[in-house]
Amino acid sequence: MSYAIIGFGSVGQALAHAFARKNIEVTVASRRPPEALAAQARAIGPTVVAKSLRDAVEADTIILAVPFGEHREVAKALTSWEGKTVIDAMNAFGVPPEELDNLPSSAFVAKAFTGARLVKGFNHQIAATLAADPVVEGGHRVVFLSSDDEDAIAPVADLAKQLGFAPVKLGKLNEGGALVNARGRTWGQLIFQDLFRKAP
Repeated sequence: MSYAIIGFGSVGQALAHAFARKNIEVTVASRRPPEALAAQARAIGPTVVAKSLRDAVEADTIILAVPFGEHREVAKALTSWEGKTVIDAMNAFGVPPEELDNLPSSAFVAKAFTGARLVKGFNHQIAATLAADPVVEGGHRVVFLSSDDEDAIAPVADLAKQLGFAPVKLGKLNEGGALVNARGRTWGQLIFQDLFRKAP
C-alpha cells in the first residue's frame, strides 16, 4: 500500500510527522514544486519524500490536506480516481452550505473525485495535536472515520492504527460524518475534541 499527502501546510506536515514517527513511507506534494518541499520533508524524516502532484496521485491512498477550496484542482490531476482511496482531512469552515449543494462537505468533495472511495478522517484535531504522539497516558487519541463506502473504512482504520491512533467508525457521511464536518461557520459536534480510547 502506498500513501501520499496532498497539501504541505500545518495539517499536511502534522500528518507527515505521524508517518515518520512509525517509519511508514509517504509522498508529500503541494502546488509548489517538489524541490521547494524537499528540505522540509527530509527534516521530518527519511520516509517522507517530496514529489510532484502528478507523481503523488499515483499512490493507492491519498490524504487531502489542502485548503478546502483547492480540492477541485487536485481532482483534475486524474481523469478517473477509480481504485484510489481518498481521505478527506479538510474542513469547510466558513463555506456557506449552499455552495456545497447543502451536502456534507465530504459528500461534496466526493463528487469531484470520480470513482474514488472517499473516507472522512484526520480532520477533527488541530495540527499540533495531530503531529504529537497519539499515545498519551496509556490511551490512544481517537480518529473519527466516516464513509458512504463501508468497505473503504477498514483499510483507513488499519492505517490509523499503524499511526498509533484509535479509529472510531461513525457511519455514513450524512450521519456520523456530520458530527465532524463543519457547516457554514459552525464546527461539527466532535471536531477538535481531545478524545482518547484506552487499550483493552
